[in-house]
Amino acid sequence: MSGVLCFSLLGTDMDRNIWKSRRRRGQSRHQSPALGQCDSSGRYTTGASQSSQDSGHHDAESPSTSSRRTGESSVPELPGFYFDPEKNRYFRLLPGHNNCNPLTKEGIQQKEIESRRLQLLQQEDMQKKKITRVGFNASSLLRKNQLGFLNFSSYCRLSHELRVSCMERKKVEIQSSDPSALASDRFNFIMADTTSDRLFTVNDVKIGGSKYGIINLQGLKAPTFEVHMHENLYFTNRKVNSVCWASLNHLDSHILLCLMGLAETPGCATLLPASLFVSNHQAGTDQPGMLCSFRIPGAWSCAWSLNVQANNCFSTGLFRRVLLTNVVTGHRQSYRINSDVLAQQFAVKTPLLFNGCRSGEIFAIDLRSPSQAKGWKATQVFHDSAVTSVQVFKEEQYLMASDMAGKIKLWDLRAIKCVRQYEGHVNEYTYLPLHMHEEEGILVAVGQDCYTRIWSLHDARLLRTIPSPCPTSKANIPSVAFSPRLGGPRGAPGLLMAVQQDLYCFAYSSSCPDSQEEGRWELPSVSNEDIL
Repeated sequence: MSGVLCFSLLGTDMDRNIWKSRRRRGQSRHQSPALGQCDSSGRYTTGASQSSQDSGHHDAESPSTSSRRTGESSVPELPGFYFDPEKNRYFRLLPGHNNCNPLTKEGIQQKEIESRRLQLLQQEDMQKKKITRVGFNASSLLRKNQLGFLNFSSYCRLSHELRVSCMERKKVEIQSSDPSALASDRFNFIMADTTSDRLFTVNDVKIGGSKYGIINLQGLKAPTFEVHMHENLYFTNRKVNSVCWASLNHLDSHILLCLMGLAETPGCATLLPASLFVSNHQAGTDQPGMLCSFRIPGAWSCAWSLNVQANNCFSTGLFRRVLLTNVVTGHRQSYRINSDVLAQQFAVKTPLLFNGCRSGEIFAIDLRSPSQAKGWKATQVFHDSAVTSVQVFKEEQYLMASDMAGKIKLWDLRAIKCVRQYEGHVNEYTYLPLHMHEEEGILVAVGQDCYTRIWSLHDARLLRTIPSPCPTSKANIPSVAFSPRLGGPRGAPGLLMAVQQDLYCFAYSSSCPDSQEEGRWELPSVSNEDIL
């Protein structure tokens, strides 16, 4: 009997010890989930760093090893803690309002975003040739065209897509009479004129405010990529809400700026002659154009009319109102609406002004109808968020629009419906323009995440995503301009990107098809039928 009792007590002690050892192993696995992994037989296997002699040296592991183990094992999320894959351990998150806190969720996310950006930049530099569509390259496109499998329009469109995917980043050297200003002033945004000969720039000055300049692109050629900045003494301490080129004396003779009011100074729309920015201007040789300013309170957007039925006129989008102004006569016509107008563009063939509102509404104003009439709204479509950009196609049967929810939609104005949507754009609350180019069949937009994305107009395929050369932040969103003729008719095609104090050119690579001669890129335009 005593033997049986001793055996029972011994068995109880053994069970208790086994239970305690299992509990200790479970706690150790819970505290360091990346230390052990279960194989097919149910046993936990450990690496060299998990041995008893190396158990205190997890911080010395390489990032690749720790990240690989993190990917292989599921790391549970603990409230108030952050698991660092490089350190292979948990860290406590402190409140974000503590200025001395070295670790916050925002800082962790920013670190991950910056790491991803650097990886993409490295891939961009290493991978010179990229494939936008499987089975299509320079030789296959040319062969399919020769055999008749591709019509001429499709061949041109796909060739442009291939060229865009092969663009290489080059830093542009900016020459100016004041080099010290170039080193301190940051690019706010850039805007190319109709012929892509010039860039109008708005730069944030270090002491506060903004100044304007015009960059001559005539010298933008490989391999030097040099441009000259023409500056002027025009300076403003008010925010520039909107800018567009204006054709008053001749094509792109002026720049129209909408400035926000400040304190007791009201907002205004100003016409600046482009000739004022030419440093070698001589009196009597080229008369400067009209310089005028119109008192307009709180203008969010502006557009210049090239329609003959609204000659010498510009429009401004205000608080629940659209204002049409004639520069020569000073006559004004006001249209009252139910929301703020954030984007505008005039049609050329038809007397229509397209407007995008904060409410998500996009409507067209018939310029032939007076503001008191009931039928001045010609077209009306809706987005789910505030519209930040509207672009009308040349045939004026389609309209491209983007909003603050990151949606880019192609609208058929005849059927009044969305026929295509372009995925991947990132926006939450920022005014971000669209750059549509029918001749090349591409669409360009910069997201709030500072990535520049290029889509095919034909089928909404995302052709390329370009990371910013500078660290990602709200203040470093790049401003871009694309053209097949940067610097004039004989210029090189590509993408210009302005960020911080630097200007970059993403030029077409010489390895693309039809590059018969360096500096010459002659491809016919893509037809509207092929795009749509």
